[in-house]
Formats: sequence, structure tokens, C-alpha cells
Amino acid sequence: MAEPPQPAKNQHPRVVVVGPCASGKTTLVDNLRAHGYDAYVCAQEHSAAPTLWAHQDPDLLIALRTDLQTIRQRRGERWSEAIYNAQLERLQDAYNSADITIDSGEVDDISALKRTISFLERAATGLF
Repeated sequence: MAEPPQPAKNQHPRVVVVGPCASGKTTLVDNLRAHGYDAYVCAQEHSAAPTLWAHQDPDLLIALRTDLQTIRQRRGERWSEAIYNAQLERLQDAYNSADITIDSGEVDDISALKRTISFLERAATGLF
């Protein structure tokens, strides 16, 4: 009796994206998923558990950085500097562990996606 066909394994690594509020995590993950990547957002910036990001068992960790001015442009001028600083503190372990960090205040969504996919393609071939 022939073996039943096995489902195709996802050829892409499991990717987790972290960053402060309004840094573009959801947009990047949605764009990666649209390109077939196994990508997830981790709300590390809201957790006192410094390695919450690791609970999703990622193959690769992508960290987004952005400055307070950019967040205020996206969320409003009243966005608290204290909240921003607390989020950066909560993200410190993820930033230190990230495979790639992108400043989402310096690039648009498409550029962030292109940089990420380029990195993921190099990672898949072992080229860094």
C-alpha cells in the first residue's frame, strides 16, 4: 500500500516580529504572510517577561525600532515618552537577540518588507 502524500512543509522559517507600538509590526507581518512566510507579531513591548518573544519558538527574530517622533506622527503628539521608554526597556532582550533590526522610522512599509525578505532569503541559504 502506497504511503499517503505528506503535506508540504513550509519552506520558510518561523519569524517573530517585535517593536514598540506603532513601529509597523502588524503591517510587516501581514506583508510577510502575503508572501507565504510563517510570521507572527509578539507584543513584547507590553510584557514584563523579557523573553516573551521566545515563547513562539521562532527560527528568526526581527526587531523594529523607531523614534518617539515617528510614533507621535503615527499615534498622535500626546504619545507618552514614559510609555515609549518603558516599551524600549521591555524590548531590550529582544533587541539584543534579534537576527535583524530595521528602523521603521527611516523606511516605508515596502522597503521594510524588501529588506526583511532579502534577509530571510540570505538566511535560508546561510549567507550573512
